[in-house]
Amino acid sequence: MAQSNNAQTQWETVNRVVFPVDDQEAVMPLYAVRWTRPHVSASVFDSVSQLQRADVGALNPTGFEKTLREATADAGTACDELSDFMVFSRRSVCLALDSHISFCTYFNAFPASYWQRWTNVRSVRLVMQVRGDGEISVFKSTARGLFSTVKTIRVQGNDGESAGDGWKQIAVEIPLSGLLDGGYFWFDAYCHLNASDGKLDAESLMIRNAGWQVPAADFSSATSQRPSCSIAITTFNRTPYCLRQLKAIAGEAELRKRLDTVYCVDQGSDKVCEQNGFDEVSEDLGDQLTYIQQANIGGSGGFSRGMLESIDAGRSAYTILLDDDAIMEPESLLRSIQFEDYAKHPVLVGGGMFHLDDRTMLHVQGERFDRGSLKPCPPAGASYNHDFAVSPLRDSPELHARFDCDYSGWWMCLIPNSVIREIGLSLPLFIKYDDVEYGLRAREHGYPTVGLPGVAVWHQGWHDKDISRTWEEYYAQRNRWICALLHFPSAGKRYVFRMMYEDAHLGVKLMYSGMKLHHMALRDVMRGPGYLVDTLSTKLPEVRAAREGFSDSEVSQDIESFPTPAASFENRRPVLSGGELAKTAAKEVVKAVLSRQDGTGDAAPQVAMESKDAVWPSFDGVSSALVTTSDGNGAAWLKRDSKLYRKNLRECYRIATSLVRHWDSLAQSYRSADLSSPDSWRVIFSS
Repeated sequence: MAQSNNAQTQWETVNRVVFPVDDQEAVMPLYAVRWTRPHVSASVFDSVSQLQRADVGALNPTGFEKTLREATADAGTACDELSDFMVFSRRSVCLALDSHISFCTYFNAFPASYWQRWTNVRSVRLVMQVRGDGEISVFKSTARGLFSTVKTIRVQGNDGESAGDGWKQIAVEIPLSGLLDGGYFWFDAYCHLNASDGKLDAESLMIRNAGWQVPAADFSSATSQRPSCSIAITTFNRTPYCLRQLKAIAGEAELRKRLDTVYCVDQGSDKVCEQNGFDEVSEDLGDQLTYIQQANIGGSGGFSRGMLESIDAGRSAYTILLDDDAIMEPESLLRSIQFEDYAKHPVLVGGGMFHLDDRTMLHVQGERFDRGSLKPCPPAGASYNHDFAVSPLRDSPELHARFDCDYSGWWMCLIPNSVIREIGLSLPLFIKYDDVEYGLRAREHGYPTVGLPGVAVWHQGWHDKDISRTWEEYYAQRNRWICALLHFPSAGKRYVFRMMYEDAHLGVKLMYSGMKLHHMALRDVMRGPGYLVDTLSTKLPEVRAAREGFSDSEVSQDIESFPTPAASFENRRPVLSGGELAKTAAKEVVKAVLSRQDGTGDAAPQVAMESKDAVWPSFDGVSSALVTTSDGNGAAWLKRDSKLYRKNLRECYRIATSLVRHWDSLAQSYRSADLSSPDSWRVIFSS
């Protein structure tokens, strides 16, 4: 903590300004960007204009040229030349002469709106130490993305309060008000290049130990002893990733000041404890590492074990769930802890997910559970996959709004232990939708999830996965319907269409094994809540076996083992509006139902198709297709079986109508079952 000029106020740093030491070229736009002149769309000033449809065809040549000019304007994205500044350490940088840098970035802008909404803090202070010649300009934005200067500080010579060795301490206090709908605080830095008496006279501008502080008196318990936090990591045969995660935690001194222990729950056969380097990290962490081995009962079982251990130990106030294969920004863990410190009441603090193979692309910060499709979707007003290298935060006004979400993915999520004690652990779902259900359950008990900007990990994206072509389809389908039963107990009748839609969608893609898993999932939902617990550790082999015998599940890594396809797929699909797409989908289902086409007897695949093209419109009129797997390691020869498709749809309708008839009673049985209590999980862990 630091003390302000007002001797009565103690300040605590809750967002340290940090910089990447490794992979700078890949991630620097998330930390600092080259300053460019702001360019704000006129629509930001006029909300009514957002109700009008954009009519590109109505543009005259002048309007078209203007649109292109704005679209191709330099957004000052990724400091293409890192010569603009040099990173000395995680907390210090040096600007080159005549360079102008903005810290209105994902990791270094302060999410002021979230702090006003969810905490009692009403004043924020920016502090830093500077040396050299330049200017520090502090800004604040609104929910519209419009921003204004709070203060500009000239840095030169001996001006300012000395911090020793020529460093000057500066501080700017900003009221935290008027930001409920959105808004950030940040600063820009400009290194002067002066001319005096015809000579250049300048000194590089250096910045260190910058951070955003709040009055420590606003801390709920007003004590110097901050609550501790435990981290729960569950792993299954991803030993190098898990070991890397443990090493990253061990290397963060500030985080370890708040850390009670890391519960590493190993459910694999390739044990983390047997890897080179484990003994060293175990010795480094000491009693801050608790290594647990148990049978594979899925992610929900691994995370629930960590949650249970944490509340049983009784030392930690919070538990952070962290994926074993995520690359974390360690500052994110500390920020989530400190945000929870100051929250008005307990909340879940969720972390965003950046793509591991496109490091500046934010997949999502938090998500909602759509009541119609029963699938995840972005918060209202938000969207998936924003690339900060193309559109930095300052020039993305839509991102300055505050977004509310239902849940956060368990690649990273902080949960107060008081919440765990009240509402229980995860449902025994094995994988899929455990994080969704927990967020919905917590919200119903009055504990919302806050998707806090500046808190995130890098994780492998979903674009290289297609669970409809794997055994995971069973768990995705079963668990989402259990989610619906638990949280929408009177909404059953409208879901017959949704169940039929899912089945039809799988069949149009010639995924008949997926249709079988869908039917199995719906039947198992009707078996009731006890079935979840009884089969938690035994269901996976049965699911894998159910996929056998279908052409779409017979994958070979030797693509030459298949006959040569007659042609290669060419994407000639027209671009359609949302309404046109829905109508086309309905037509495709009707065509598939009426089709007499049979590819089971094809001597060779009709087309070769890349996995990215294996979406339902691509299979129109295709009798069979050699489709590569989404991981790029194999291929399967998918064959149309129109008779089987019709039979499967009839079976789905029978199951769906039966499930809906029993919806209310099933919902009651699931809601009254003791599935997520610590005692229920203790029985599972002891079996």
